[in-house]
Amino acid sequence: MSELLLSVLRIGFLLVLWWFVLSVVSVLRRDLQAPRDAKPLTPARTTRRPSPRPTLRSKKAASGIIITEGPLSGTVIPLGNSPITIGRAPDSTVVLDDDFVSTNHARLTPQGTHWVVEDLGSTNGTWIGDTKVSGPTLLKPKAVLRIGRTSLELRS
Repeated sequence: MSELLLSVLRIGFLLVLWWFVLSVVSVLRRDLQAPRDAKPLTPARTTRRPSPRPTLRSKKAASGIIITEGPLSGTVIPLGNSPITIGRAPDSTVVLDDDFVSTNHARLTPQGTHWVVEDLGSTNGTWIGDTKVSGPTLLKPKAVLRIGRTSLELRS
């Protein structure tokens, strides 16, 4: 090999190596800044009582999600007709301050009287019991949904 080709390969390798290092630092910086801006979901924010008006949902529809394990244990998230996002981002419906939770981790979407959970490309995955969620999956009542160190249950 000529000396010129060897020098070009060395410089190219160094440029690729620096690009990789800067990419990793950028991702870590973005993930570490998200929880600082986040407003954690506290029991004080969830003490809203349900409306006394009758709803059009059937009696078997789920009324809320309860956090059974994790820092927000005992918190109840009331369910409505809009999707629920879970993650570390401050604009998530449920903000989990956990190193094992991605910025935008999972989404719960209503479909009639059922709820469907979908992983949003998280690093550590979303689990229903011992099964990893790989696509939109029906979340049954009393099934344990695990996201990071937090466990949630759908309650009727």
